[in-house]
Amino acid sequence: MMKVDGKIISAHFLTIFLWASAFPAIRVALTAYSPEHVSLLRLLVGSSFLFFIALFLKIRLPHVKDIPIIFLLGFLAFAVYHVALNYGEQKVSAGTASLLVSTTPILTAVFSVFFLNKSFQIQGWIGALTAFIGVGFITLGHSSSHFEFNLGVILILIAALAESIYFVFQSALLKKYGVIPFTIYTIWAGCLCMLVFSPGLGQAITNAPLYTTLVVIYLGLFPTVIPYFALAYVITKTGAAEATASLYLTPVFAFLIAWIWLGETPSLYAIIGGIITLLGVTISSMKWEKGQTLLPHAKEGH
Repeated sequence: MMKVDGKIISAHFLTIFLWASAFPAIRVALTAYSPEHVSLLRLLVGSSFLFFIALFLKIRLPHVKDIPIIFLLGFLAFAVYHVALNYGEQKVSAGTASLLVSTTPILTAVFSVFFLNKSFQIQGWIGALTAFIGVGFITLGHSSSHFEFNLGVILILIAALAESIYFVFQSALLKKYGVIPFTIYTIWAGCLCMLVFSPGLGQAITNAPLYTTLVVIYLGLFPTVIPYFALAYVITKTGAAEATASLYLTPVFAFLIAWIWLGETPSLYAIIGGIITLLGVTISSMKWEKGQTLLPHAKEGH
């Protein structure tokens, strides 16, 4: 009889739920804040909390020679990603956005082929093609302005692209510093890059409803921070492949939360496209006989 570890199951659920909740939370935040101010305030809250975590864990600062690449990776994963996603979610529903972001592992694998000389078997290419056929269906799923929706799709795919580059070039630093310290460094770096948008933030906070500001604070404290600790715990217990396999359920939870919270109901095209997209990602991540997966396993960037 297989033993079920309640702590691991709880950590899995916490990670999936919090990252899924970020997509509808962003939609709420955008009702009172600009995309840039949502990202900046979210990162300021998360960075401040992580400062105390870093003190408690006695995390040392990175080596000076690593700071430029940490800043570049933080800029991509926590500045470009968040701003592009926020702008995209002005035109795309929360559930659809989560499906588009789920293509990140495939983009990561494709970039790994070109930049790291990683192998990507025929099954991987079939999965990638399948996933992007799904993206095409999702694009058709908007019944109003096709141009505006396509722009939203493009922006979210740019976010996924930025995050995939982050994953491709993070390996050496992850091994050197560990998951939690490296994540803290890159969140701080992304926050510093976002300070260029600080003018007007104080006025935006003053004018915004308290509920909306609390949602942004939630984004900064929970989806931005907590899942990394939960996922790191699962990785130490089960390994990276097993720990991240369940993250493909994130879009399912995102659709469910957006339906309950925002009343968003996906179109038939979006449902079909979502199924095809997740099928493609699943095909690409299936194990071969040697037990190796085609896709690098990394976090969902929400």
